Amino acid sequence: MTTSTTTERVDVLIVGAGISGIGAARYLTTEHPAKSFTIVEGRAAAGGTWDLFRYPGIRSDSDLHTFGYEFKPWTDKQAIADAPRILDYLHETIDENGLTDHIRYQHRVVSAAWSSEDARWLVEIDRTDTGERTRISAGWIFCGSGYYDYDEGFTPEFEGRERFQGQIVHPQHWPEDLDYAGKRVVVIGSGATAVTLLPAMADDAEHVTMLQRTPTYIIPLPREDAIANALKKILGDKRGYALTRQKNVAQQRLLFELCQRFPSVARRMIRKINASQLPEGYPVDTHFNPPYNPWDQRLCVVPDSDLFRTLRKGKASIVTDRIASFTETGILLESGAELEADIIVTATGLNIKIIGGIDLTVDGRPVSMPDTVVYRGMMLSGVPNFALAIGYTNASWTLKIGLLCEYFCKLLTYLDAHGYDSVWAVADPAMPTRPLLDFGAGYVQRALETLPKQGPEAPWVMSMSYYTDRRLLRGDVADEHLHFSGVRDRAGSVVV
Repeated sequence: MTTSTTTERVDVLIVGAGISGIGAARYLTTEHPAKSFTIVEGRAAAGGTWDLFRYPGIRSDSDLHTFGYEFKPWTDKQAIADAPRILDYLHETIDENGLTDHIRYQHRVVSAAWSSEDARWLVEIDRTDTGERTRISAGWIFCGSGYYDYDEGFTPEFEGRERFQGQIVHPQHWPEDLDYAGKRVVVIGSGATAVTLLPAMADDAEHVTMLQRTPTYIIPLPREDAIANALKKILGDKRGYALTRQKNVAQQRLLFELCQRFPSVARRMIRKINASQLPEGYPVDTHFNPPYNPWDQRLCVVPDSDLFRTLRKGKASIVTDRIASFTETGILLESGAELEADIIVTATGLNIKIIGGIDLTVDGRPVSMPDTVVYRGMMLSGVPNFALAIGYTNASWTLKIGLLCEYFCKLLTYLDAHGYDSVWAVADPAMPTRPLLDFGAGYVQRALETLPKQGPEAPWVMSMSYYTDRRLLRGDVADEHLHFSGVRDRAGSVVV
């Protein structure tokens, strides 16, 4: 690794060319056209999750009228859309906003060091295409890398794994040449990936079995939103999209509140829907009855009931059991049954890597993530000029990203108007804290000790309510928790 002797300077460095980073760049071009910015992306292409994952059937389990950007209508008829359509939408956003020349691919951020004296970050970047290390000096870092580890998915330790003579695949690293035609496939898992793979693979495979330890709540939705398509036809793309977006935000929130306030009612409703979609006499309570309440973990959406259709046809099946060990020819279950397989897909989840694993220091002191508290869901206490983008777990990710980008731009405007060049949030050391995400998903629970904390009330709460965040993030920019500094402050004068 050779190190460049030159240091480029930008006003804002955006980390990640996925849905969050692209959105942030667009807001900067419209709200702060005079500010310079660069997007660095560790991979060789834009799109983030939607370019990385290549497994059969990959799609969003959020409707694209809320998962899309507020500023760019989703015009495709599919509301629950597949990855190629989402990628096309993201590439259109890049092209329409002139972002192509701002993106540096195969630029992986290694570390970022803040200097209060300079009021800037010095960012170390490895270029994976040339083997060179470069530096960028940035006034701000906007981290749009999400919270998944893009290098490695999560796979539990399975006894006897090495004995299996077939092929083992994790969806995060799906081989392009994987041939499953006529093969017996076992998909381990019960989340969004597993319920996507089952119908996507069933037509070509001999048989696909979804092996789950614990069931998940599954809800069928139409792939196309008839009301949305009608509104766009009558009112035009822009107005129809805006109205559909409001409708779907309200529907998402209503469903979540129903599940949280009346879990027994919600459980019965979901069970009734599932039973109506399954063959007569199907053991619904064995395979579709989670031990937790609805929305303690994310609900899985199946477009046009594709999972249930596949089960009715007999092309796939669900087994609820625990794994005793892998065998030469499949999986031995704790019940004593054995599932024969040619291919085993470990759809067992993802790993969390907050801010992409960047090594942060502030004036030479390492930043310990668990010792920070998130302010307004986007800044870390004690870390100046650093924004991170984490979306909703109980609604469309992008709903929150849009609000964060709006607030970020307003904060930049406030700094400029008052002669400041740096800002940081200060949390009361005596403030009680709790885990960042109140979510029961395994990938979250495994990572809680490595994540920042949240406080008991706004602005220190990691809100999962779009309506609450809209009031907070579109309200006053500054409050008593934010500390500001400018050149005159560092020279000994006070900025009024």
